[in-house]
Amino acid sequence: MSGALYGTTSLGGSGCSGSTGCGTVFKVGTSGTGYELLYSFKGGRDGNSPAAPLIDVNGTLYGTTVLGGSGCNGVGCGTVFKVTTSGRERVVYRFKGTPDGGGPFAGLIDVNGTLYGTTFGGGSGCKPYVFGTVFAFDPASGKERVIHTFCGPDGANPSARLIAIGNLLYGTTSGGGAHSGPYEGTVFSVTTSGKETVLHSFGYGSDGSGPSAGLVELNATLYGTTYTGGANGDGTVFSLSP
Repeated sequence: MSGALYGTTSLGGSGCSGSTGCGTVFKVGTSGTGYELLYSFKGGRDGNSPAAPLIDVNGTLYGTTVLGGSGCNGVGCGTVFKVTTSGRERVVYRFKGTPDGGGPFAGLIDVNGTLYGTTFGGGSGCKPYVFGTVFAFDPASGKERVIHTFCGPDGANPSARLIAIGNLLYGTTSGGGAHSGPYEGTVFSVTTSGKETVLHSFGYGSDGSGPSAGLVELNATLYGTTYTGGANGDGTVFSLSP
């Protein structure tokens, strides 16, 4: 945006008490000069600990905070916020954990004016085991809807940003799937109406385990990484045909 880069820090800032701070939104020039602190999160209902990239929607930046907002035993279940390039911030949605998800580590994507994202925990539909969600957020109305709740065999605890290819959303879950073990994880697709398909379940073996990062698409092939597993046990780079 206008030769500047915009991002977040999960700690620091002057918005809440304590030495670590609750995180910030900043901008910096592409040459590394012109740094400016745009906003310091205040914690509580304002949000705390943004961990994901921002997205530009018609000149306004949208993002997520992992904590803050409301619910979740006082620490907050996370938020969706918007902030102008001059630093005026407003929380547009506060997660409640159940049934709408909690702990959005990943950033948002814009598909035809609707924002889509994931939450690491929360959801409903397969109690007592709820392992995160895929959600949609309408910036115009401020309404959120869960389009899929993860239950374990279909994946658990997504922490990465989605990508959109055609009419499908693709992502990873850091746990869950068809295998058992300390780390597992899946690659999945889901329609915007909520039909989810597991494309691959990782085991604790040569194919890797625990994909915590998102996917990229190149020439109709998906590429990604796993946190652990592989021939040396230290993770993999993998490809997958969607």
